[in-house]
Amino acid sequence: MSTAAPPPTDFNRLWLTETIRLREEFAGPLEDGEANRRARAAGGNLTRRIQTRALWLAERDGLLDALRHWRQGGGLALAILLALAVGGGASLALAALGAEQKGPINVFWALGSLLGLHLLTLCGWLLGLFFAADGGGGALGRLWLWLSEKLARDAKVALLAPALLLLLQHRRLGRWGLGLLVHGFWLLTLTSALVTLLALMSTRSYGFYWETTLLDGDTFVALTQNLGALPAMLGFSLPDPATIRASADQALSVEAARQGWAGWLLGVLLVYGLLPRLLLALLCLNRWLSGRAHLAPDLSLPGYRLLAERLQPSSERLGVCDAAPETLPQVPRSALGRPAESTPALLVAVELDENRPWPPVLPGGVGDAGVLDSREQRRRLLERLAGQPPARLAVAVDPQRSPDRGTLALLGELSRSAGRTRVWLLPPPPGETLNDERLDDWHIALNQLGLHYGSDAPLGWLETGDD
Repeated sequence: MSTAAPPPTDFNRLWLTETIRLREEFAGPLEDGEANRRARAAGGNLTRRIQTRALWLAERDGLLDALRHWRQGGGLALAILLALAVGGGASLALAALGAEQKGPINVFWALGSLLGLHLLTLCGWLLGLFFAADGGGGALGRLWLWLSEKLARDAKVALLAPALLLLLQHRRLGRWGLGLLVHGFWLLTLTSALVTLLALMSTRSYGFYWETTLLDGDTFVALTQNLGALPAMLGFSLPDPATIRASADQALSVEAARQGWAGWLLGVLLVYGLLPRLLLALLCLNRWLSGRAHLAPDLSLPGYRLLAERLQPSSERLGVCDAAPETLPQVPRSALGRPAESTPALLVAVELDENRPWPPVLPGGVGDAGVLDSREQRRRLLERLAGQPPARLAVAVDPQRSPDRGTLALLGELSRSAGRTRVWLLPPPPGETLNDERLDDWHIALNQLGLHYGSDAPLGWLETGDD
């Protein structure tokens, strides 16, 4: 497994934990013996152990790399959306002022072109915030998730987006995260429109007018002044009633009138377009950051409840209930074996025939872990190594046996439980010959595992660490 990449952030650990839970819910429990041992050895509360287990499984099964690919795809999808926002904002401004139009501009048609879609989507987001189950992320949020998955180009990312949404639903963070995306998109769109308007109005001369059939002039005067009241407080110009009335049906050629209408249009765009999106984006960012700081796995879910006993056994959760006796029973040292912290080097054998003498004479400082014949013996040794890994570990195997998948998996797990590991391919007993084809199978398998091996006894290496 790769170790070059930096460790995932706390949020990514939570995301991977939820992805593993979702995967096991759909496909059944994963092979997690080593992951559980490492989680118990790492310690911490149940939440931390669940995350440690999930991170190890994600790295083993390629989900950690898939997450990196998904995030790269998400960044690229976001860049595409930002480019669309900039281009869309410029298009709104060009449509509002009629880039190919030489005549005057209907000021209210221009205003509708600039703010109409923005107001519709804003109302849709507000309705979704209060009534939609997903918090109103809308089509833009779903588009970003879809693009992120497609651009990741990794078949293993299929569960990442659903796991992300489920994780965010625990504290109703989906609405704020996707809301930040939506309002950020529109903030950039309207900013692009405002900059384009400024550029066009600075380099071309525009006249503005309004017209109506059903409404009277007083209605347009009141509407114009009411819309321009807030922008006027920020210093934008507000046409007086006489100028508004005079602009009916035809644009005034007076420079002050043209500048007054241009300032009014820019101010209305800023106050009713950019500022609401900016404030809502800041609100979503604040709620996102505060909620994310308290985000944690939902331990009430069945998948996590099943892990509690495996990662935090009842005896560990209950602690010591009885008072300590005045004297503790003495256990012979021979029954305990050599403690791991005093054995920087350890020798263990896997499934040896009973007629083979074992163990060899060991140099000082080298511990003997015996012969692993049963699953329970393997489990006990792996539990011991998870808490106290030796600096050097030699594993003796009989190359007369086939390198089956169970033995190779055990060798891989033992090698990850020690600083350095070597496999000792034992010579055949006297009077027997070694099968060359089977020995070649061992060489191929150990090379694939990346383990050092040899037929010479590694006792000197165990004692000194020198090659």
